[in-house]
Amino acid sequence: MIRKASFPPVTDARTRVLICGSLPGERSLAARQYYAHPQNQFWRLIAAVIDRADLPALPYEARLAALLEARIGLWDAVASATRAGSSDAAIADAQPNDLATLAASLPDLAAIAFNGATAHRLGLRQLGADASRWTILALPSSSPLHTIGLPAKLPAWHALRPFLA
Repeated sequence: MIRKASFPPVTDARTRVLICGSLPGERSLAARQYYAHPQNQFWRLIAAVIDRADLPALPYEARLAALLEARIGLWDAVASATRAGSSDAAIADAQPNDLATLAASLPDLAAIAFNGATAHRLGLRQLGADASRWTILALPSSSPLHTIGLPAKLPAWHALRPFLA
C-alpha cells in the first residue's frame, strides 16, 4: 500500500486558531490542496465562521490568504500513513506531525481545533501535557463521510469566533 503524506502547515506569527485535520483525503492529495473534495464542508463552515460568503468560490491560494488574514492556521495530526481510500478509519501505521512544536512556535495561538474525532484523538496524544497551554476544541468533521448536515455542524464551528477577535 502506498504511504500518503500530509501538507506543510499554513500558519504565520498572527495565527490564533490552528485547525488540524487527520490526513488529507484522495481528492485533496491529488489536488495538493487542503479540503479539495467538493462535498467537504470545510470551506463553507469557515466562511460562516469568518463572515466571508465568497470564500468557497475563491482560488485556493486566496482562500489560504483569507484564513491567515482571519488568524486561522491549518495542519494535520498525521504526517504520513498508509490508507486505502479517504476514510480515517482506514489510517494505518500513522506517523504524527509535531503539533506541540508548531503550536509552541505560534506566539498568538489561543486554541487548537480538531476537525473530526480521529484528528482530535491523535492530536491530543501528540500534544500530551502541552495540550493544557491552549483551549482545545473538538469539531464535528467537515468530511462528506460525516453525514450530519452543515446546519448541525455550524454551532460547534462558531465556537472558533471568540478566539479570532
